[in-house]
Amino acid sequence: MSNLVIGIIVVVGIVLVVAIILVVIGLRNPAYQNNRILQERLEEISVSGEILTLEKIELSLPFSERVIYPIARRLGEIAVKFTPQNALQNTARKLELAGSPAKLDPTMLMALQFISFVFFGGLLFLVFSVARVNWPLGLVILIVLIFSIMGFFFPQLMLSSAINRRQKNIRKAMPDALDLLTICVEAGLGFDAAMSKVSEKWQTELSLAFARAIREIQLGKLRREALRTMADRIGIAEMTSFVAAVIQSEQLGVSLAKVLRIQSDQMRIRRRQLAEEEAHKVPIKMLIPMGLLIFPSLMIVLLTPAALRLVHSALGGMFK
Repeated sequence: MSNLVIGIIVVVGIVLVVAIILVVIGLRNPAYQNNRILQERLEEISVSGEILTLEKIELSLPFSERVIYPIARRLGEIAVKFTPQNALQNTARKLELAGSPAKLDPTMLMALQFISFVFFGGLLFLVFSVARVNWPLGLVILIVLIFSIMGFFFPQLMLSSAINRRQKNIRKAMPDALDLLTICVEAGLGFDAAMSKVSEKWQTELSLAFARAIREIQLGKLRREALRTMADRIGIAEMTSFVAAVIQSEQLGVSLAKVLRIQSDQMRIRRRQLAEEEAHKVPIKMLIPMGLLIFPSLMIVLLTPAALRLVHSALGGMFK
């Protein structure tokens, strides 16, 4: 391979690395921080009496909002044209279950998958080119293709991890939140006001879900529809059971405080059962590091002195 081709590959690899870093930096900035920066900038302009123009407002936005997001969105729009509608719906559903991390949408996720595909494949091809590995060309292409496919599914794996982490946090927070709901309802507050108190008390995924449901109710959506939508956005059986109990108590005229107390006790029992289940999995999970890391080290430490004694003994002389 000529030096010119190697130089081109190096330049392409550097560009891909810089693009990935910029996308990650841009996606790590939550939307509310960007809005806060823009609001502070607008306040400074209003105090100074400077005349606002569209160009100045756009330049006051962060670099990620002006450059990174539009480029990534454009790449995502190109990828969406070749993606089945069912896959887009599944992606939108997963993003909803994950709580829309970094305000991602299916288009942005498709762009990340495309960039990750090119980055993983280009990086590995660059390594093979610089290292001058004497492997058959077909094998090199196969390995690069495998790593490219792994890179394509890497954002999906991260999204699944975000879904599991969010659902786990909500399961942990539900018993305490239901206790507070029960106290507020028994004190005379309505269910909507009690949910608002819970959303004001903590800054968790569950409180954010409650706050979103309250906003939907205030905008005119029926309470039962808002609660069912909230349960669908979270996607765990505990929340579905809680919402069904609340709706049923409202329809049948059962005491809501009593229903909430029963649900709270059930959630606490369920959380303890999940903790016990995770504790029972620990010995099995420990077998892999023990078998691969601890046991070989122990065998080396314990058997090496004995092996050295055998080599220097009369028994060891028989094998010379």
